[in-house]
Amino acid sequence: MKLSVENLNSYYGPAHILFDIALDVGEGEVVALLGRNGAGKSTTFRSIVGLVQQRTGRIMFAGRDVSVEPTHAIVRGGLGYVPEERRIFTDLTVEENLEVGRQPKRAGAPYWTREKLFTLFPNLGEMRGRPGGRMSGGEQQMLTIARTLMGNPSLVLLDEPSEGLSPKIVEQMVDAILAMKKEGVSIVVSEQNLHFARLISDRAYIIERGKICYGGTMTELDARPDIRDAHLSL
Repeated sequence: MKLSVENLNSYYGPAHILFDIALDVGEGEVVALLGRNGAGKSTTFRSIVGLVQQRTGRIMFAGRDVSVEPTHAIVRGGLGYVPEERRIFTDLTVEENLEVGRQPKRAGAPYWTREKLFTLFPNLGEMRGRPGGRMSGGEQQMLTIARTLMGNPSLVLLDEPSEGLSPKIVEQMVDAILAMKKEGVSIVVSEQNLHFARLISDRAYIIERGKICYGGTMTELDARPDIRDAHLSL
């Protein structure tokens, strides 16, 4: 198992936000974490990567207990995190942003070069000298993912990758995620868009009010309109 989370509880100050979260991700698997706004998806990702300090439970990544490790150690171990806010360097060019994310090759993970990433995201290859601040939201999202891949992670957490993107860019994002999977990268995608999740994911968990309330394959979820209506309908 590439990632295993057991009994994860997280807090912001005195507020209890996540309650006994349990999920797992296999080698080369794409897993969706589905839920409405405010359900706890981003907090789950931030807790896994160590950005939420007040947390208890067990987080196993690539056979190592990272529950109490700092964020930089978790990332250096091969876990990539693409936040919803993107956080690119707007004054740096596409190529310079990618260089910021560069890490050495690591065992058990694909090795990404700039040219390989420009094949994955052709839009970026056409604007390699453009400052990040002069890119569209979709192009910035691609750049954020590409910069993360420059760290050669074996698992990537993608927080709301399709939010606010045009249908054409969403199609390109689907192709890129499936290509990443083919390369052997395990992926967890936080999403509200069930259609997008269905196109890329093997399995899904649903989170609501900080608790996992469903887990199963996408086929099983499609067969449960009662679950979808109860937890995902707006």
